[in-house]
Amino acid sequence: MSDLSDLFPGFASHYVDTKAGRIFLRQGGTGAPLLLLHGFPQSHVMWHRVAPKLAEQHTLIIPDLPGYGWSAAPEGGTDHFPYSKRAMAAAMVEVMESLGFAHFSVMGHDRGARAAYRLGLDHPGRLDRLVVLDIVPTYLMWHRMDRARALQVYHWAMLAQPKPLPEKLVGANPAWFLDWTMASWTAHKDLSAFDPRAMAAYRAAISSPDRLHAMCEDYRAGATIDLAHDEADIAAARTLSCPTLALWGAAGIPSRGASPLEAWKAFAPQVEGQAIEAGHFLAEEAPKATLDVAMPFLAQGRP
Repeated sequence: MSDLSDLFPGFASHYVDTKAGRIFLRQGGTGAPLLLLHGFPQSHVMWHRVAPKLAEQHTLIIPDLPGYGWSAAPEGGTDHFPYSKRAMAAAMVEVMESLGFAHFSVMGHDRGARAAYRLGLDHPGRLDRLVVLDIVPTYLMWHRMDRARALQVYHWAMLAQPKPLPEKLVGANPAWFLDWTMASWTAHKDLSAFDPRAMAAYRAAISSPDRLHAMCEDYRAGATIDLAHDEADIAAARTLSCPTLALWGAAGIPSRGASPLEAWKAFAPQVEGQAIEAGHFLAEEAPKATLDVAMPFLAQGRP
């Protein structure tokens, strides 16, 4: 962890024990608590460009999700529940409680945004405010999957295949897969937006068999139990009770389908949001533009 400390100057780093195993996190800043949740195929490192500015107004908690980065990688089980967004959200509640935060705001990207909105649905009293970056809900992704979307997000089905198929395919050259995938999701279709130290951390993780397996389990959960949880909430008309901000890249994945803002109204009727000039990785491709919108929203605190 010390090799990346210069990406988070002044931040402490430690582990918290949860039912999902030990969770690694960085903590820094002062003010209202804000939990930052990363996505695939990254780790907490993805927040390094926005963390210093956010830390001026917030106490930041920046963990690695279960199975990612330096956090524990639990066994997936036949139902993939340990990698469900419900289980990830519960682990994050444990983390925040252990640090003394009964309620807090969350900003999540990609898979972390899925854990974030699940946290809001399962633990409605916990969230002050929610920011989701470059996703639409899992329910909408699967129920509106067509030819164009399937080609765009081919990895959703590929990584969800039964083990060991995706582990073998990606594991043959994991660093190449990561580089190609991340470049293809940026606005400029290259890796110029990423700090080389961050890329080294992402490559190291996906090159570890247990981390790669965990990432596949994440997507297996997304295709099964996560979808079932979303479907149950839709059927029960259960929605987010906290103010929600949805941001997406103008050249990102959600922008190429139906309006992301309209999609979010299924779970967040009062959602607000807009596109940011970036690809999928808003916090690294366009940190200032992302902060310019997210920080005023977060500064409003509890409703």
